Amino acid sequence: MDYILTTDGLFKSYGKNEVLKDVSIKVPKGSIFGLIGKNGAGKTTLMRIITGLQVQNKGTVDITCPLIGALIDTPAYYRNLNAYENLKIQFINLGLTSYEDISEIIDLVGLDIAGKKPVRSYSMGMRQRLGLGIAMCGNPDLIILDEPINGLDPQGIVLIRELILKINKERGTTFIISSHLLDELAKIATDFSFIDNGKIIKQISADEMHNKSGNKIHAKVSNAESLCKTLDDNDITYEITGNNELTIEGDITLSSLSNLAAETGCELIEFNHVDTSLEGYFINLLEG
Repeated sequence: MDYILTTDGLFKSYGKNEVLKDVSIKVPKGSIFGLIGKNGAGKTTLMRIITGLQVQNKGTVDITCPLIGALIDTPAYYRNLNAYENLKIQFINLGLTSYEDISEIIDLVGLDIAGKKPVRSYSMGMRQRLGLGIAMCGNPDLIILDEPINGLDPQGIVLIRELILKINKERGTTFIISSHLLDELAKIATDFSFIDNGKIIKQISADEMHNKSGNKIHAKVSNAESLCKTLDDNDITYEITGNNELTIEGDITLSSLSNLAAETGCELIEFNHVDTSLEGYFINLLEG
């Protein structure tokens, strides 16, 4: 697989406080890479090191593209200037002498109507879209976004989500995104890396995660052996997870499971649906 960014053994500490501990990730080229962790887990520090805003104590960062766009913390802009003027300043900062792409960026992020108004009059959603536009200046192959939908209303969240998907599809831009709104991140991300207490605890593709989760029921029964025989006869996939405990996968309801158990004289002692959301997957990882 072709990776646009890899980190190997990153360590970062502030005095005795270790923020990152042996962090190694691989970001596939063209992916939308979700970085997931609780507040204080080390997400922002990792993004700041990748973008060169901070220096690691140990470890390496390898990036295979010449330009990175980033929106970390809050967007940086001049409140008294309009969108075009803010983007032009970023073009100048990057050493770009042609400003032809500015209008295209303004149109792409949906600020064409408000483009001539000063940024101080913008809503939070408009400021976030301007921040994304600034990150797009120079047409980078990699854009890093730290909580890009934080504080937005539902309509603003949808707009940012659709914008990221559009840029990724039409330009092939790779994204690294952190967000605490995991259900929203699950709608767009192709890969995930889970970080906790400064350590990467899992990296997995969205397809792998969904294949591992799917629709599942965890059950504790009086006689797993007899129930397993019935499940085999009905081509139902299951996994024995303990003494008379099993996890049943596929399109099966609690009602149909109860009927199958009754046919074999097996009593269902406990049963519940397994949380297969991204948030549930993350919580299960944290709980081991």
